[in-house]
Amino acid sequence: MTNTLKVLCIPGSLRKNSYNTAALRVARDSAPGNMHIEFADLSQIPLYDQDQRDDAVPAAVRQLVEQVRAADALLFATPEYNYSMSGVLKNAIDWVSREQPQPFAGKPAAIMSASMSLLGGVRAQYDLRRAMVFLDMHCLNKPEVMIASAHERFDAEGRLTDETTGEFIAKLVVALGDWTRKLQAGEKQ
Repeated sequence: MTNTLKVLCIPGSLRKNSYNTAALRVARDSAPGNMHIEFADLSQIPLYDQDQRDDAVPAAVRQLVEQVRAADALLFATPEYNYSMSGVLKNAIDWVSREQPQPFAGKPAAIMSASMSLLGGVRAQYDLRRAMVFLDMHCLNKPEVMIASAHERFDAEGRLTDETTGEFIAKLVVALGDWTRKLQAGEKQ
């Protein structure tokens, strides 16, 4: 197949110098030519409020919903806060999941995480995977990318300095493309 896959990157951090956003930029830069990568912006999404949703879904949420719907696949990158995914990411997922039809259902997805800890965000990935199961996303199981000691793998400008980490991210991007094409063709893992 030569058709271009549209992948939406969803960073779980609002921090300007986020290691997770930096990792997503590495993913974008290492993507094969048959993959178009776009970034979601979660910075304008308010805290989830059913009353606000009933009145009018905020424009930033509508934009994210449309990006999710238009994407062939999703690539999440989350920091680990208190043994879980970031509140920013969970909040965005909560908003999008309320739309009907539910935009995440059936979407191929992959996760990576970057953390200054020695575990690289493994617990955040576990919680995100559990949410994906409930939302009927088809999460890629392998390869797993957990960037431990992220502050030692990126420079002050957010450029990756660790070649091995770049190779793992590139493998994840290729695997997400392969997984997406398998699902589009009706194949199982």
